[in-house]
Amino acid sequence: MNALLQAALKNALRTGAILFAFALIGTALLAFTHNRTEPVITRGLLAEKLALINQVLPATLYDNDLLASQRSVPPDDLLGTGKPSAMWIARRSGSFSGVVLEAIAPDGYNGNIFLLIGIDSEGTVTGVRVTAHHETPGLGDYISRAKSLWIEQFVGKSLAKPEPKHWKVAKDGGVFDARAGATITPRAVVKAVKSALDYFARHRSDFAAPIREQAPPPVKETDA
Repeated sequence: MNALLQAALKNALRTGAILFAFALIGTALLAFTHNRTEPVITRGLLAEKLALINQVLPATLYDNDLLASQRSVPPDDLLGTGKPSAMWIARRSGSFSGVVLEAIAPDGYNGNIFLLIGIDSEGTVTGVRVTAHHETPGLGDYISRAKSLWIEQFVGKSLAKPEPKHWKVAKDGGVFDARAGATITPRAVVKAVKSALDYFARHRSDFAAPIREQAPPPVKETDA
């Protein structure tokens, strides 16, 4: 009986050792694969983000590293945000040339409509994209650039063009087109873009402020 028990214990130990070795090898392979692929995945995600940003702010408007310029924006009613969002500050030859803001239209037909809005240094919209929404397919989803050119009508608009009272859909006396039977969604987007321009006007001086460079550390004197 003792011999059988010892044989069983040896077999169990051998099996455990083999499983442990496989686990170590598997973990090492996963770590190696992760380390090799993570930089590639990260570069791909950054490229996608920059491509989306360039859809709302032409690359000709800036020469700085736009992704590196990202800042956190506190929640703000004008942006429709209830938690911190992101913005990117564009500069050309060192001077402020535009900004890309994340905003939310909270009153879409089926909830929040997430937006990316580009605005140049003069306060003119350079582009708008819907990044996420829950609007009804085939009815209110035409706000997406992939579905129609509707979103392009914001390009070139500002707080003065059109004047504030005309920042509405045509059905409400404004200048923005909207499809019959689906006006709640575009109303929400028009209102959100106008509010983002109001936010820009309020904070433009902050965006345009020169970048503060840290002073180099003092040089310590040494004995000759």
